[in-house]
Amino acid sequence: MDVNDRIKALLADHPVVLFMKGTPRFPMCGFSARAVKALEAAGMQFHAVNVLADPEVRAALPRFANWPTFPQLFIHGELIGGCDIIEDLAAAGELARMAADVAGTASA
Repeated sequence: MDVNDRIKALLADHPVVLFMKGTPRFPMCGFSARAVKALEAAGMQFHAVNVLADPEVRAALPRFANWPTFPQLFIHGELIGGCDIIEDLAAAGELARMAADVAGTASA
């Protein structure tokens, strides 16, 4: 399976995916740490992909998503954005609403 197909499969298998440096428990950059903190505070359940452990995904994802930096948050296969956008959504209360929407679709 080529890397783009692997990325598509991850996005199809998980409603919320955060491509990040490190893991939620041990983030390896400040932006990834801030994104995880915002997602957790909003109650968002997410699947994390450590791009440092998968150089092929790390190299391909910026072209796949047309987004140059990490972390990258996807909800239902759609790119939401990086750390700043995640934090802006959290500050506006939108991230919590999105988390509730995702939880609602998961249990439906």
